[in-house]
Amino acid sequence: MSKAYEKRQARNGRRARVRKKVRGTGDRPRLSVYRSLNHIYAQLIDDDTGKTLALVSSLRMDLPATEPVEAAVAGDEGGKDKKAGKDKKAGKKKKEKKPEGMKVRRSRAVGKAIAEKAGGLGIKSVVFDRGGFLYHGRVAALAESARKNGLEF
Repeated sequence: MSKAYEKRQARNGRRARVRKKVRGTGDRPRLSVYRSLNHIYAQLIDDDTGKTLALVSSLRMDLPATEPVEAAVAGDEGGKDKKAGKDKKAGKKKKEKKPEGMKVRRSRAVGKAIAEKAGGLGIKSVVFDRGGFLYHGRVAALAESARKNGLEF
C-alpha cells in the first residue's frame, strides 16, 4: 500500500472517532473543517436534518498576494539591541516570530466569514469538528478566528 493511502486511512479513522462524539443540532450546529493542500473549507451542518446551513471556502476569498518579506519582518534594527547597545548575536537570541503564511491568512479569513454567516443565521454556539486533522496550524487559526468573531465552542 502507498504511503498516501495509509495517511488517508489514518485520518479517516481519527475522523470517525471525532464524529462518534460530535453531533450538531439545529440550535447548535456542527462546524466541520476540511483542509486540502492549498485551501480550507468550513461548513455549519445540522445533523438532525442532514442539511448544510452555511459554507465558506478559501477558493473564493479575495485576499491580496503575499506581502513582501521586508514588511513582514519590520522592526529589525540591523542586529543591535536597543537596551544595551550590544550585538544580538553576542548575547541570548530572542525568538523571532515567523511571518504568517498565505494559507494561515486564508484560514483566518474563512473563520471570520463563517462566524459572520452564523451570526446572520442567528447561531451563536457551535460544536467544532476538526475532521481528523490536528488542532494545529490552519485548523487552529480558523477556530481562533471564528471564536474572536463571535462563535462559541
